[in-house]
Amino acid sequence: MTATAELRDITVAVVREKEQPFTIEKARIRGPQDDEVLVRVVATGLCHTDLIVRDQYYPVPLPAVLGHEGAGIVEALGPGVKDLKVGDHVVLTYGACGHCNPCSGGHGAYCKDFFGLNFGGGARDGSTAIQDPDGKPLHDHFFAQSSFATYALSRENNAIKVPDDAPIELLGPLGCGIQTGAGAVINSLKVTAGSSFASFGAGAVGLSAVMAARVAGATTIIAIDVVPSRLELAKELGATHVINSREVDVVDAVREITGGGANFALESTGRPDVLAQGIEALGGLGVIGVVGAPKLGTKAEFDVNNLLLGGRSIRGIVEGDSVPKVFIPQLVQLYQQGRFPFDKLVKFYPLDQINQAAEDSTRGVTLKPILTIGG
Repeated sequence: MTATAELRDITVAVVREKEQPFTIEKARIRGPQDDEVLVRVVATGLCHTDLIVRDQYYPVPLPAVLGHEGAGIVEALGPGVKDLKVGDHVVLTYGACGHCNPCSGGHGAYCKDFFGLNFGGGARDGSTAIQDPDGKPLHDHFFAQSSFATYALSRENNAIKVPDDAPIELLGPLGCGIQTGAGAVINSLKVTAGSSFASFGAGAVGLSAVMAARVAGATTIIAIDVVPSRLELAKELGATHVINSREVDVVDAVREITGGGANFALESTGRPDVLAQGIEALGGLGVIGVVGAPKLGTKAEFDVNNLLLGGRSIRGIVEGDSVPKVFIPQLVQLYQQGRFPFDKLVKFYPLDQINQAAEDSTRGVTLKPILTIGG
């Protein structure tokens, strides 16, 4: 950490050891530099990715301050900030360099330095912005924010301005999980009006995809899960059909509903066997997007001829392949119009109940926990 007189006392949730609970601790954060903004975090979503990093599916160095669905109010600006101003309401999203070929082409989610910027545990030079009361560094810059904290540093390009009249405490999940499901449908798969769409998994990401498929005009929307309450909610959010995969053969059911196979599908569970089912459930020229994140090195098996003979395809998708500055305000507008009611997915918890929120999320009791941090 660069020595600076701008150190600010904050409260953070820290992961200190693999597969161990979060601990609530006091810490200090430096002021913004260059194109950074300091954000007073109002609330932040708890995402599956936070939990798999806690459990070290991805090798983020520990101890670390995680959190990557932050929403709050800009409190201070670095000298390189051009457009944001103090008092702006922002949603924090993933980090991208902004100038590599994918970024320049509007595909920041495939930035050449995506893993380093979002999972590296510090800035590019290895420094951290957060330290414990003894001056020891805490790994941060998680998704270019580390928003399990009362204050977070973000770069201007991943702090997305949203309308002041939108409920800022609700909007954090638009920065990752909700954006991923909705963007997979709208930006990546480009689900078309009158088409059929199947969501393999009805968690927060899968149900965001269901809502987006309705917005896109799909006329057959199938939600697949093993939790009856999720399937009931899926019908409320736009699913025309639901399938409990513990009760019927999923592939046969999708084929029967769609008259031969789905045009589009999304796999959000991270389970290779579910991906194989999704491929088999596609119709001719169908495409399945993959957003579920298992452990690194996980292999999947499927019959190659299921791809060849029907012209089917598999598409890996990160962050809904969205341009956040464009897509997140669009989702806010859809929400305000009542066409994208993602508020029905969430449950609020205070920051000091983060471990309960994590447990409820893992058990499927809560679809999308949001941690309330400040007013």
